[in-house]
Amino acid sequence: QVHLLESGGDSVQPGGSLRLSCVYSEDPGRETCLSWFRQAPGQEEREGIAAIQDDGETGHADSVRGRFAISKDSAKNTLYLQLNALKPDDTAIYYCTTVKCSRWWDSDYVYQWGQGTQVTVSS
Repeated sequence: QVHLLESGGDSVQPGGSLRLSCVYSEDPGRETCLSWFRQAPGQEEREGIAAIQDDGETGHADSVRGRFAISKDSAKNTLYLQLNALKPDDTAIYYCTTVKCSRWWDSDYVYQWGQGTQVTVSS
């Protein structure tokens, strides 16, 4: 079982930037992706927003493409999410996960969840 620990959440103004980090205990395996989900206030569903495969190939949801970027440093066992041009609608708890690569956007296919880190975008 892969253990995940996020950090980097904060309160920022619209248009600002943040970088979230997630330290993972071990590589999750070839068909398992590392990914980021988020859950907005008052919403039950968690939205898959970005994922990265073992070979470095990435995917991003339409809602964040061009503003957010997922990356990882395998030597440090650390996953990142760079958040730029933040909007109030980006306010959410952001979760680091392991997920089935072929369904990386679907929370039903998440294997492990981190504890989450809060991002608040407000003026």
